[in-house]
Parts: sequence; structure tokens; C-alpha cells
Amino acid sequence: MARMSDYRPPEIELLPDGSYRPRRPSIAARIFAWAVVIAVAAGALAVAAFALWFALILIPVVVVAGVIAWLAFRYQLWRARQRGWPRA
Repeated sequence: MARMSDYRPPEIELLPDGSYRPRRPSIAARIFAWAVVIAVAAGALAVAAFALWFALILIPVVVVAGVIAWLAFRYQLWRARQRGWPRA
């Protein structure tokens, strides 16, 4: 049979100034919090990598569009000169 001296006394969480002692979260809660932080960081890194990949894919498209625009401009100048423009 258990005697009264075998029980641990209760832990008092009220401090003398009337405030409560801050409790540390359990180890499972701390591990979960770190897992959430790591998951958010990994998600942000994945989004940044996708944005960089998309920007790098667009570089050749922009270069080709620029070359086509330059060629169209030169063609317009050539046609204008064929028609005698500018007249001096």
C-alpha cells in the first residue's frame, strides 16, 4: 500500500508577485515548431528557385523578340529609303 510520503508534492506555479511561472513547451511541441519553420523555409526556397528558373527560361525569348524587332525596324528603314525618304 502506498504511503503519503511516497507521493511527490505538487509543483506550485504561482510566484510570490502573483504571476505564473512560464511553462516550457513540451519536446514534441518544440520539434513541431522547428519542423514548421524548416518546411516554410523549404517552401520559400522552392518558390525562389522556380522564379529564377522561369526568369532564365525567358532570357532567350526576350533576345529573340529583340532581334525580330530590330530586323523589323531595319526593314522599315530599308523600305522607306526605297521610296525616297527622307527627302533632302
